[in-house]
Amino acid sequence: GNVGINRVRANCSDFKGLRTIRQMVFQPHAFEAVTHGYFYQRPRESERRLARRNINGERFWPAKFSLWYFKPPGNCPQTWYGQPFVARFRSHCFYQPTGETCENVYNTF
Repeated sequence: GNVGINRVRANCSDFKGLRTIRQMVFQPHAFEAVTHGYFYQRPRESERRLARRNINGERFWPAKFSLWYFKPPGNCPQTWYGQPFVARFRSHCFYQPTGETCENVYNTF
């Protein structure tokens, strides 16, 4: 959730001009789950609550300021497309921009 909300807020890099959650979700090549049709069930209430918390400004580590994440077959690279590695959560690696690259992602609501 945080990565998606951050992409809408950032207005930089690959995410310039995104203004809505729908635009962010269906941005070409943004999420494999959308591209490959992995959404096969309705969200659970717990997932809806977490999404509402993200939309309302709560941020959770390691995605707190991240704009990118992916699931590598092995270890997380220290950079991904020039962005520094933040941390791994379960099987996904998270990357956040430097302040001067996408400073809007660090602003609060």
